Amino acid sequence: MEGLIMTAQLLLGLSILVVLHELGHFLPAKWFKTKVDKFYLFFDFLFPFPDIAKFSIFKIKKGDTEYGIGWFPLGGYVKIDGMIDENMDKDFLSRPPQPWEFRSKPAWQRLIIMIGGVTVNLILGVLIFIGIMYYYGEKYIPAKEVKYGIIAGEIASEIGLKTGDKILKINGAYYEKFSDILSPDILLGSNSSYTIQRQDSIFDLPIPANFIDKLSSKKIQMSFVEPIFPFLVGNVMPGSGAAKAGLKVKDKIVQIDESAINYFHELQAVLKLKQDKNVKIKVLRGGRLMTLTAKVSPEGKLGFQAQSLLRDSTLKYSLGESVVRGTVQAFSVVVVQARAFKKMFSGEMDVTKSLSGPIGIAQQFGSVWDWYRFWSLTGLLSMVLAFMNLLPIPALDGGHVMFLLFEMVTGRKPSDKFLEITQRVGMLLLLSLMAFAIFNDIWKLFF
Repeated sequence: MEGLIMTAQLLLGLSILVVLHELGHFLPAKWFKTKVDKFYLFFDFLFPFPDIAKFSIFKIKKGDTEYGIGWFPLGGYVKIDGMIDENMDKDFLSRPPQPWEFRSKPAWQRLIIMIGGVTVNLILGVLIFIGIMYYYGEKYIPAKEVKYGIIAGEIASEIGLKTGDKILKINGAYYEKFSDILSPDILLGSNSSYTIQRQDSIFDLPIPANFIDKLSSKKIQMSFVEPIFPFLVGNVMPGSGAAKAGLKVKDKIVQIDESAINYFHELQAVLKLKQDKNVKIKVLRGGRLMTLTAKVSPEGKLGFQAQSLLRDSTLKYSLGESVVRGTVQAFSVVVVQARAFKKMFSGEMDVTKSLSGPIGIAQQFGSVWDWYRFWSLTGLLSMVLAFMNLLPIPALDGGHVMFLLFEMVTGRKPSDKFLEITQRVGMLLLLSLMAFAIFNDIWKLFF
């Protein structure tokens, strides 16, 4: 079921992005009276091999255009007559250019058609982030609320953090939100550091240059750091050890067997040592101390959600403020992506740990349907898709734009043969990248 929910969210997110991206090409093509043969969500062939497994799940023809849903769910396309694209259809090269063909249109019209997809993705990403800011606001744990310190995960321990440490500053400056400890300035910056309070001492802890690689590693299962927090019993799972023992919402667990419990991580540590055993639980309920007996699961859990007693905050924004903050947040994705690419090409970032394919993206959506996370990831992917498509690589929109700008500046149009060859080279690059990403996903999943 969890896999189905992940897959469903991925397919819905991709469907929204692909349809609107291709609509960005389709509408200006129609506006300039260019014939569009096909408009497809997903591919009706084994991409990038246009002659293999050609069939669609659904199709209907209206006017000159066939609209359909392909069987291969990794993208989509519009087939514009007189243009060499992922279909690699070059039959039109044997006939004289026709007025309705893409190749017959002025360069400026072809440029608008080609940048339409990226433009729509940028607009969509900005609108999603604006909507998130306006509808949900910005929920966060204030840094000052993390007064009990942090739980250091495996990566945090490797760089010198310890459970109980308090992170006072980031790069020498005080910060407002606990989530800022993993801001792009830390992940992608140089000479980054935390100011740490450990008991009575305060010192600066430098962040290693390969910090982001460690965070990206799928072998690391524990989070980087989490706040230490006191807690109450939240939702109790039916049939669990907690339910059978009689634990109720709002109970405060103060002791497990002989171990005193003040914070949730202490409970987790004790239960891990009591796997598949019965334990005595002392709880405060309505001011009364009670003792319950519960069976710990083989995974070391009682079966309830912890309700943190740290107070989070939510910043609510007006529509005008949401427009500004949403736009800034959307384009910050592009900036971070560009900085990440720079680090990958310079060798500062390990590509195998940073690149994700469809499996990795599906995992980001999670196994529970959460609309906030869904729209956040869809907005992020929309901005990333716009950035990636603008790269000057043949077969991507950016490659077509590069050749069109060359034509507009020099007045010389690249030959159809040259465009055909570059398209094949670009398709080979994309195929190699896609195969690498999928293999990398599988490797990180099992190793």
